[in-house]
Amino acid sequence: MSEITGAQIRAARALIRWTAEDLAKSASVGVSTIRRAEAEDGSPSITAANLKLIRIALEAAGIEFVRDNSFGVGVCFKKPVP
Repeated sequence: MSEITGAQIRAARALIRWTAEDLAKSASVGVSTIRRAEAEDGSPSITAANLKLIRIALEAAGIEFVRDNSFGVGVCFKKPVP
């Protein structure tokens, strides 16, 4: 599992139309943790455990994190399983 960025967290939350409060509740972390994670474009300055909880919550909501490729990192909806 590769690390996600603050920019990806912001983008993922926008894609599924969640507030910071929605994500905090789903990830079982504080709203201040979400805001701190999203404040930086790169690697968030939060604990690895909290970052994992955020990632799990967003993935459970249908987000897929795109690894760094020739276009950079990003987010998208997971493809439905046929």
